[in-house]
Amino acid sequence: MASLPSSQAQSTAPIPIPRLTDIANDACDSAFESVTSYEHASTSSWNTAIINTTLQNLISESSHSGQQPLYKFAVTSTIIQHTTPHSSPVKDVPSNAGSQDAVGAGSAVGRRGMHSASGAYWDNKKDGMWNFKYEKAESKGFDVVLSILWISIV
Repeated sequence: MASLPSSQAQSTAPIPIPRLTDIANDACDSAFESVTSYEHASTSSWNTAIINTTLQNLISESSHSGQQPLYKFAVTSTIIQHTTPHSSPVKDVPSNAGSQDAVGAGSAVGRRGMHSASGAYWDNKKDGMWNFKYEKAESKGFDVVLSILWISIV
């Protein structure tokens, strides 16, 4: 299994990295156009919209007219809720004097951390992976991370 350095992703990408960035930003912009904050019930539809829009654009831009694409693509979208918006920290939990069940009283909950890693066994000259963080989601109380994987079929 090997991970792909970002410089190698740029050299094997079927679409230039600046255009991949535009595709990812456009898909996220469209999915979150009217969203003001994290809504867990909506995450499935947001992820579906982001993935489908991204895949459609990847296939369209990597295919020659009337021909099958030269790559297979996989797109993952991860939405991570902030435990507290940056602008409004969690208020102290009211506590009963001397009560032991007021866990967290007087403390604010911070953001969750996340670490993700990927690996693959592939042709390092043709295949690759690229990761992207959608910066505009930060102000809405969540993070969005996309991974795009391409595998040459020629």
